Amino acid sequence: HPRNNINSSLNLKSPALSGSSPLLPSCSAPQQQRRAVGNPPAPREQPRRRGGERSPTLRHTILPFPRGCRLPSLSRPAVPFRAARFARSEQASSSAAVGWIEMGACVSRLACCCRTPHNGVTNDRTDTVPEEQGEAYELPPFQEFAFEQLRLATSGFAVENIVSEHGEKAPNVVYKGKLDAQRRIAVKRFNRSAWPDPRQFLEEARSVGQLRNKRLANLLGCCCEGDERLLVAEYMPNDTLAKHLFHWESQAMKWPMRLRVVLYIAEALEYCTIKGRALYHDLNAYRVLFDDDCNPRLSCFGLMKNSRDGKSYSTNLAFTPPEYMRTGRITPESVIYSFGTLLLDVLSGKHIPPSHALDLIRDRNFNMLLDSCLEGQFSNEEGTEMVRLASRSLHYEPRERPNVKSLVQALAPLQRDVETPSYELMDIPRGGASSIQSLSLSPLAEACSRKDLTAIHEILEKTGYKDDEGTANELSFQMWTNQMQDTLNSKKKGDNAFRQKDFTTAIDYYSQFIEVGTMVSPTIYARRCLSYLMNDMPQEALGDAMQALVISPTWPTAFYLQAAALLSQGMENEAQEALKDGCNLEQSSSSGH
Repeated sequence: HPRNNINSSLNLKSPALSGSSPLLPSCSAPQQQRRAVGNPPAPREQPRRRGGERSPTLRHTILPFPRGCRLPSLSRPAVPFRAARFARSEQASSSAAVGWIEMGACVSRLACCCRTPHNGVTNDRTDTVPEEQGEAYELPPFQEFAFEQLRLATSGFAVENIVSEHGEKAPNVVYKGKLDAQRRIAVKRFNRSAWPDPRQFLEEARSVGQLRNKRLANLLGCCCEGDERLLVAEYMPNDTLAKHLFHWESQAMKWPMRLRVVLYIAEALEYCTIKGRALYHDLNAYRVLFDDDCNPRLSCFGLMKNSRDGKSYSTNLAFTPPEYMRTGRITPESVIYSFGTLLLDVLSGKHIPPSHALDLIRDRNFNMLLDSCLEGQFSNEEGTEMVRLASRSLHYEPRERPNVKSLVQALAPLQRDVETPSYELMDIPRGGASSIQSLSLSPLAEACSRKDLTAIHEILEKTGYKDDEGTANELSFQMWTNQMQDTLNSKKKGDNAFRQKDFTTAIDYYSQFIEVGTMVSPTIYARRCLSYLMNDMPQEALGDAMQALVISPTWPTAFYLQAAALLSQGMENEAQEALKDGCNLEQSSSSGH
């Protein structure tokens, strides 16, 4: 059974690598021993401390191979892997798994895995984007949004639209929203002190906004008005990798899908590296999102820090690259370390600290490392390769980690069920939501889906103002002021015109009520929205439906009226999305009662 004998088969010690090894030309024995660790990088001058003393962080000098010489066979274990806690330990046994991971790597697909010291990529790297990733990804160009646009899109940054936030000192909150009730977006709102220099923020955002790739949740634009700093990205509706790995409900993620996830994220990192954005801050399972088709995407938000002077890692220190702990700087090699922790997440199905995982690998305790839900789903070769890639990525020495191009080359041949769409592998309906036919539509939703304006009018007239929580009491409390009396008169005259189907007059009186601004009422906006539709003014009607959502973000009626306004403009797909949103809200509200 693939699972039962994984301990005996996960041994990367290749028989072809045993035996004596010829010395390289002009190589001393100590130099040859050092070169045994994969393909060594080019020489780098080590920093000198006071008195000419070598820096203690560089424990080995790795010299280049002379030109024309071939990679030697290995006759002894290579330098062992070390977790950050045990970096200085020299007690690893030659029979432990710390050696066999390196030994199997030297003549495999990862023969070119070692990273060059300066730019972190191999010399044979091309500066073109891999064709299969496709740069012809259709998206609008990066743009600057007005703050009011984003306020409307997120229903006034409603709490109900928050999709992620951090702790008490959180520098940002991410909201979901819709631009003009059409394109779904994710809006990251920074705190006011995060980016004090608007020019620096715009420069960073524009740089990230030039990236366009189907492996990314791409940055669509930003907002920089006054003290406000916001990023706008594509919205991914099917949750995060963390949710599907650590908090799944019906079934665990299948092995072919896990392989696809790590390949796609490696391809995203490779694309960013080629485009000059090799640094990714705090890569973890929460940064991997799933789009409408359940394809994994890398969030573009990680390409910018949370603030100008903020830290690159906000997660538990146990998952932080050891060199970042020493220097406080992120490097391309640090990103590879974080990718290694992501590989551990995929293998184990839990967020396991790298030091503990490396201990399990050293002890060949793979049954404790691997997710029990994967039993029988993968071959020994696949398990071996994934464990080896994770171990190399988590190497204590940054220069011994693979580069991202090598990771892509190693992960690509492992892929299975490549013709099966991701939403089938994850058993999630395509588009991330149920179809209209499967939903139970209320009378108002049904009328809006048919754009039956007469039926909508009858329902709104019958419903009255019962959805305006607290408005009636507030109005009666302030009736003694002349201004409020005029406002009430405008409302009454508007209601009378609406009842008599004099929709032009209703628009005028409702507009007077709204312009005073003393009181807010979602029902007033809903009634004026329908009046605009009756007067063939769908764009104005859509604006009122969106304003109703700003006042009451969980009001299904506003979504239904949005759908009617969108249908009037010929936007059937967007209208169906609005109907689904309203139906889901109505159903959740009913079940809550």
